[in-house]
Amino acid sequence: MNATSAGPTAPDQGRIVLLTTSHRVAPGLLSWPAWQALRTADRVLCADGAHPQLPYLREAGIRVDEAAPTAEELVDACAGGRTAVVVATGEGDPALTDGLARLAGSGRVHMPELELLPASYDLPGARLLDLVQVMDRIRLECPWSSRRTHQGLAKYAIEEAYELVEAIEDGDRDELREELGDVLLQVVFHARIAEEDPDAPFSVDDVAGTIVDKLVHRHPHVFGDETAETPEEVREHWLRTKAAEKQRTSVTEGVPLGQPGLALAAKLHSRVRTAGLDVPLPTGEGIGYDLLALAARAEAGGTDPEAALRAAARAYRDAIRAVEG
Repeated sequence: MNATSAGPTAPDQGRIVLLTTSHRVAPGLLSWPAWQALRTADRVLCADGAHPQLPYLREAGIRVDEAAPTAEELVDACAGGRTAVVVATGEGDPALTDGLARLAGSGRVHMPELELLPASYDLPGARLLDLVQVMDRIRLECPWSSRRTHQGLAKYAIEEAYELVEAIEDGDRDELREELGDVLLQVVFHARIAEEDPDAPFSVDDVAGTIVDKLVHRHPHVFGDETAETPEEVREHWLRTKAAEKQRTSVTEGVPLGQPGLALAAKLHSRVRTAGLDVPLPTGEGIGYDLLALAARAEAGGTDPEAALRAAARAYRDAIRAVEG
């Protein structure tokens, strides 16, 4: 081993900087400390000749040696107070870092200063970029996914939404996280299919842009000059802004008829009540009219009849299981 042996006096052994980057951040967008380390280093190394950062580093005048030194070789390169910067590969160069750890623990050499320097950081939501990339590849290469349509996927969106509700009701945090991912997949899947529409294509970025614009516009008390101190004032802002956006001719517009019956009845009654309309409930024979009146009464009292019935049904299910032993 050529690394300097430990002795009674320790010469300046320099510095090793492991520079890590995120593939989710555009190459070349590095932190100022990273650029400083690169420009002042005596040697910059990278084991991956195809590393996406290399063209940008070289364009900036940084000489990068394509090399994969051992831990001992890297320590020797820092002799005399020199600094070596290693541009880490996507895997983080575990063989090198493990070797440095073993060398430092051996006590046989004077180790240089070791520094881990993140040159770029993942912002919140960065893993969504991975999901988009994975979905794109699946759409192109998977025989099943490549043939899906909006219509064919619709039932899965409903199923995943129900499974998400069940995870919420069960209070299972692991299931909640998984089911949120499944619902998110439906959004990304449909957006990927929409890119292929010959007449009106749109992408997941368009989907995200639409909801961002909507949220900003409907929250003037957050992003604008209006004020709202209570949830009731926020709701009033929301409804007023939504009404101006939609220009609907009926309060029933935008109420999906495919939702469960109790939820549909409650939503219609909520729209009528919010609009201040006087629309008596229809009367007739049969359980349907009784359920309509019950749903309206629950909604007026601030109770979600669908959630209430689900809670009662779950209690009934538990009772059944108890009897079954």
